[in-house]
Amino acid sequence: MRSGNALGEFLRAHRAQVEPQDVGLRGGGDRRVPGLRREEIAVLAGVSVDYYARLEQGRERHPSPQILEAIGRTLRLAPDARGHLFRLAGLNPRLGPDSSRDLVHPALLQLLDAFPASAAYVLNPAFDVLATNSVAAALLAPFAGTTNTNMVRVLFQHPKARSVFLDWPTLTENTVHALRLNAGLFPDDLEIQALVADLRQASPEFRSLWADQTVRGLTRLFKVFHHPDAGRIELTYQTFDVRDAPGQQLLVGTPEPGSRSAEALAYLAAVHPSA
Repeated sequence: MRSGNALGEFLRAHRAQVEPQDVGLRGGGDRRVPGLRREEIAVLAGVSVDYYARLEQGRERHPSPQILEAIGRTLRLAPDARGHLFRLAGLNPRLGPDSSRDLVHPALLQLLDAFPASAAYVLNPAFDVLATNSVAAALLAPFAGTTNTNMVRVLFQHPKARSVFLDWPTLTENTVHALRLNAGLFPDDLEIQALVADLRQASPEFRSLWADQTVRGLTRLFKVFHHPDAGRIELTYQTFDVRDAPGQQLLVGTPEPGSRSAEALAYLAAVHPSA
């Protein structure tokens, strides 16, 4: 049977799991229940004690995203729990204003190098390239020199895009549809808003694709490149969501084993070992 105060129960349970020492407070004393007191959560989150009490009691059911963000930080919620908190309050668990949307976890950076025969890179919600392994850096070398490489801008504005991406029409269609999905997932993302506004004005092709209102995430894609140093390269891409950083995605492009594309990637890795 579903509780009529799921939000309050969630808050109480997680409040009990935070020790005073975890947030810089002294423990001991006359504490009769585990965890933090309501008054302590309220002070740390910057809300009134009465307001927080009403949240737990179910008498306040419409907190703002900013208040939930502050409470989530105080309760030391992991990303999955933070998203659940937002959903219990009927809100979209979009990226918060202080979220590390563009910081790549060191463990993920190490994982990139675990694909020595594949092109692997990490994108943020606006499709900025945040990190690459050496193979992906070499594959994207024709676009080197572009500050803060953004794959959407590369596709629609770089003069080499159509010659390097041989399946440019299909690739741009898939990319714009995925960008529209991210725009809905992260409606307050200023970078996505600026990107869409700029390209709608600058690119008729982007404007047409954006207008068709299709929404589809990146999943399994087949891409064909013509690299100036290695020739034709065919890769199958898989896309993985990065759970520790909502909005980031890991893309891994793999050639058919033993194919000419596999040889071409190995050649690129040898020619550009520190790319």
